[in-house]
Amino acid sequence: PAASELELEKFTYVRDRLVEMLKDAETYSEADWQTAVADLFLLVFPQYVAVLQHVQVKEYYSKAPKFTVRDIDLMLVGANGCVDIIEIKKPFARSLVSKGKYRDNHIPVRELSGSLMQAEKYLFYLSKAGREGEKDIARRHGACLPAGLEIRIANPKAIILSGRDDALTDREKFDFEFARRAYSNVLDIISYDDLLRRLDNIIASLKSRTSARAEAAGSAEIGESA
Repeated sequence: PAASELELEKFTYVRDRLVEMLKDAETYSEADWQTAVADLFLLVFPQYVAVLQHVQVKEYYSKAPKFTVRDIDLMLVGANGCVDIIEIKKPFARSLVSKGKYRDNHIPVRELSGSLMQAEKYLFYLSKAGREGEKDIARRHGACLPAGLEIRIANPKAIILSGRDDALTDREKFDFEFARRAYSNVLDIISYDDLLRRLDNIIASLKSRTSARAEAAGSAEIGESA
């Protein structure tokens, strides 16, 4: 069917575009990289319908009773209006786990640890924003949202897209996976190679289904002509 062919073209385009971008990642500024990858991310994960940039949230803990405005770089909005946070980092070398060991473990490097802490804080501030926070986000970013969609802050989660894992040893990959699962209740840590593998699996599945349908159609035609 045409729908499957269009899906195949879409995911193939995203995979090829991401591979191309990863080859020239250093030529992008941090902001341009985030914007370009976020647009591709929406194509890969269709449950999200919009990505909002520089979302401001009031935080009352560091300077109580006054508030501090925290700026969330990127926020994902689901089809039901529920929001999540995404941190998109440029894929620098050795930006997941340490080469050396601490107590026989390859631990998250400083960049990843900092992203984890920042994301957890943003989730905390966001969860405390309440109905007023929802209204403020909708008011400030209404032009980027589908008409009539209401923003909802309901147990938000965070996605961190960072680093490459293709050069990690088996032990380093094991420790990275261990760290991922330790945070999986509130965070999803995705490497760029993991995202590429997901895309390759989707493409392979779509090709298989398309081929199976074509064979079935061909068999049906032969049966009718017999």
